[in-house]
Amino acid sequence: MKKVAIIMGSDSDFPVVKKAVDMLDQLGIPREVRVLSAHRTPAEACEFAASAKDNGFGVLISAAGMAAHLGGVLAANTTLPVIGVPIKGGAMDGLDALLATVQMPSGIPVATVALNGAANAAVLAAQMLALSDPELAAHLEAMREEMRQTVLEKDRKMQEQCQ
Repeated sequence: MKKVAIIMGSDSDFPVVKKAVDMLDQLGIPREVRVLSAHRTPAEACEFAASAKDNGFGVLISAAGMAAHLGGVLAANTTLPVIGVPIKGGAMDGLDALLATVQMPSGIPVATVALNGAANAAVLAAQMLALSDPELAAHLEAMREEMRQTVLEKDRKMQEQCQ
């Protein structure tokens, strides 16, 4: 199975990123977690992205706040899918990170999830990998069915409570 890289611009992003780590672990997807900055370690970030495919990665998840250029820097240096997680905070409470992550130039996309949406980034990465991994696809389908059953049970209890 291909690995997923989770790259954050600062270790202060880890409380958000941990949700992606936990989700990938739950799904049994190998992952590597790194701190690389688009601004403070640009050469290392570029090198990581450029060699990611050869190093067994299938998807990169990028988490960054404020200027949030990390996803774009990674995407500019690989043809692997990059998923951006804009981190809440700063003067604009994450709006700047969201816009910096989602507003990429034509030809260099960064798929973008919600502010602090690291768990969904992991699920999206898993869905991408599942395109060529039937076992992972089945695991995702089972997870969806479990969510469905949970909601139906809550609905049943609500109906009982409100009758």
